[in-house]
Amino acid sequence: MSLPHAILTALLEKPSSGLELTRRFDRSIGYFWSSTHQQIYRELGKLEQAGRIRALPTAVPARGQKKEYEVLPAGREELAAWVALPEDPRPVRDPLLLRMRAAAVVGTHGMGAELRRHLALHERQLAEYREIEERDFTPPPTTDEGRLRHLVLRGGIDLETFWTGWLTRAIADLDAA
Repeated sequence: MSLPHAILTALLEKPSSGLELTRRFDRSIGYFWSSTHQQIYRELGKLEQAGRIRALPTAVPARGQKKEYEVLPAGREELAAWVALPEDPRPVRDPLLLRMRAAAVVGTHGMGAELRRHLALHERQLAEYREIEERDFTPPPTTDEGRLRHLVLRGGIDLETFWTGWLTRAIADLDAA
């Protein structure tokens, strides 16, 4: 996924100002595609220059007023074309796994505490995802849009479930050694 496509997706869901968009990223897309506020604002400018989005006209232009953006037909076409592209899965690239591999060579001092810290982080994220699911997807969605959003959340739940299970086993194995 690329940032321009994430922005186009968010703006198609709801036209927004840059500030609103960064806040929405922090609460939704940011769970699986993170970006800084500066990157978002920079990308908004590029998308506007490329004719994929535009700032909505305001009744009274004022200096420092928030611009609200909407997606133009060219932006929708770009996003639809991107959605249809094939893309291979990417290998996991997690520093914790590399540090564990290094610990196999240099010793496990401190590794147990780090694994426990990661477990606590993943447990908190899993609890947050489950709260979102209970709040936003009960009853289950009936539209394609709702079902796809729920599937994305379920992917996050399944990943966090994997990590909590794997970390629990890794801690047990390390403690047993």
